[in-house]
Amino acid sequence: MAETGASPLPPTSPAHSPLARAEHFVWLTARVLEQRLFAYHFLEGSADPVETALDAYRNEDGGYGHALEPDLRGPVSQPLHTGHALRVLDAIGRCGGQRVERVCRYLTSVTTPDGALPAIHPSQRGYPAAPFVPIVDDPPSELLATGPVVGLLHRNEVWHAWLFRATDFCWQAVESLERSHPYEVQAAVAFLDSAPDRPRAEAVADRLGRLVREHRLAALDPARLDAYPVAPGYASGEHHFPHDYAKTPTSLARGWFTDDEMARSLDFLAEEQQEDGGWPIHWRQWAPGPAVEARPLVTLDALRTLRAYGHSLG
Repeated sequence: MAETGASPLPPTSPAHSPLARAEHFVWLTARVLEQRLFAYHFLEGSADPVETALDAYRNEDGGYGHALEPDLRGPVSQPLHTGHALRVLDAIGRCGGQRVERVCRYLTSVTTPDGALPAIHPSQRGYPAAPFVPIVDDPPSELLATGPVVGLLHRNEVWHAWLFRATDFCWQAVESLERSHPYEVQAAVAFLDSAPDRPRAEAVADRLGRLVREHRLAALDPARLDAYPVAPGYASGEHHFPHDYAKTPTSLARGWFTDDEMARSLDFLAEEQQEDGGWPIHWRQWAPGPAVEARPLVTLDALRTLRAYGHSLG
């Protein structure tokens, strides 16, 4: 007797496209926020459900907590969570108004004496956090936390008293970098891409790009990863590539790389999609929950980067 049922779909079917496979992964594993973001970016979804999902992470102090950044657990507001929330609001065109006024009040409340943000506020103590995240009583200012926040606020033409000293801190920090590591460079790029003084930003970005190349902070040939050192404290194999710095063709970091280097980087990114439809995490994994929650974030980031450069997603 002949078998019944649908024939297997050919590999070129839309159901086997990178986007379809990623969509299956998102519905299978992602938090509601990332599901709503996927729908917004790729399924013509509305911004309202994204903002509603994000509100679940907001605290009365105007900051965000509740493991919005998966490596920091617990309910307390943190600068890294709040920067993540601003990225979400920016992505859906809602980075303004009273919601951002509340965010700026929170940022003011946790600002260091030199007007910037610590990566981790001491209130995190007592809640689970990644072992590579130091929690100290008097944390220093960090470009890692401050740069992306200041960049996003300038990008959205937000003006608040907190921004003045924080912007000065970012300029001083990026202009004095002699050695760095990939995540700090990414934070610098996030600031420079939206800093209001464009000639100054372009000059600093040019110098930073030379530093990245001289210190081999970008793996320019994915086929020869052993030629590129991993930064101290990073996980084994935690390399960064041109697409990690230049997430869009309009980024100042795009000028750091040749067309061939960028093409190899993007091809490598596309090929990293795994059998389950998601993209892998390269940083150190320390608990099952954070790893499960982080992969949809990485997957959305990969999809948006590939689309920004015109890669076909199906």
